[in-house]
Amino acid sequence: MSGISVAGVATATAAMICVLSVFNGFRDLVASLFTAFDPEWRVELVAGSTVESTDSVLRRLRASEHVAVYNEVLQENALVRWRDRERVVTIKGVDANFDSLTSVASILLGNTRFFLETQGVQYCVPGIGVAQGLGLPITFDDALEVWAPKHGERVNMANPTSSFRRSQLHSSGSIFAVAQAKYDDNIILTSKQFAQELFDMEGRVSHVELKLVDGAGRADIAPLLDSRFRLLDRYEQQADSFRIMNIEKLMAYIFFSFILLVAAFNIVGSLSMLIIEKKDDAQTLRALGARESVVAGIFATEGRMIGIMGAVIGLVIGLILCWIQIEYGVITLGGSEDSFIVNAYPLAVEWTDVLLVFFTVILVSWFTVLWPVRRIAHSARSH
Repeated sequence: MSGISVAGVATATAAMICVLSVFNGFRDLVASLFTAFDPEWRVELVAGSTVESTDSVLRRLRASEHVAVYNEVLQENALVRWRDRERVVTIKGVDANFDSLTSVASILLGNTRFFLETQGVQYCVPGIGVAQGLGLPITFDDALEVWAPKHGERVNMANPTSSFRRSQLHSSGSIFAVAQAKYDDNIILTSKQFAQELFDMEGRVSHVELKLVDGAGRADIAPLLDSRFRLLDRYEQQADSFRIMNIEKLMAYIFFSFILLVAAFNIVGSLSMLIIEKKDDAQTLRALGARESVVAGIFATEGRMIGIMGAVIGLVIGLILCWIQIEYGVITLGGSEDSFIVNAYPLAVEWTDVLLVFFTVILVSWFTVLWPVRRIAHSARSH
């Protein structure tokens, strides 16, 4: 019976380790996808949409010894048209060093050399979803028309096109694929100069993207900002996505804690059998002068030992299973190969999760033992 109780606790513990590690794996997978497009750090306005590039805060950032790559961005919505198809997209104008800021070259399809402007000709790199929606081939001959409303003007209903600025973008021979709809289906990369001219925002930027030198961090950059700006790392830039994933992980932890609680009740059955078996020995201890708390403590120690053994064995089994999955990808996502971003469930073991699971198992098993042991021991004495 004790062995069955240990097995039940160990199984629940191993399952909890594996499930939490799967959530960590998917979180890291999503983070790696964002890494190819999102900057290491982003400085944006708390209120308002654009700021002058000559702002004192931006000048301090440009001159900072802690900043390895400084990139100004102007980002606004526009209408694009190619042949007979139209689509509202986000035009993201960046500096020429954008490929030094991120690993954008790793997500390019077609021409893997990243460029946005040569000899006065403006080029674009659309997301794969934008290209598919417009029917754009990776390399297209006809120029892509871009329309943006003129600031401060009402639409002239007699001649609506006069209320818009019109420009053209040419194919760079590349499209990007982040495998995230918010990017692939909405963004077209182009030069900051083109975006400023299109939106009539000369000298203005929406935000600044940074890559810091090795060893530098938030503490080195935050003092350069004032109350108008905020500094965001990669996780904070995708706060909504990671918040949802953390909530899902929390719900999984709570759910498996209840399963663990059910498994821990096996300890009650094991102790019941033990108390019945050792009833005469318990009476002998009482006759020798042992207090009731001492007798109950013996059975409680037995239950706690079952909990500790189950926790340790479960952790070892769970970690071994996680290692096997990480190394060999035994459990796949199903479907044909290359149908998903990864073919097997991604896992990432974090020692904070290991400690959390261990102490959860100990607390659940120990508190499960307290009340039953006292009641059962008291009942055994009365007989």
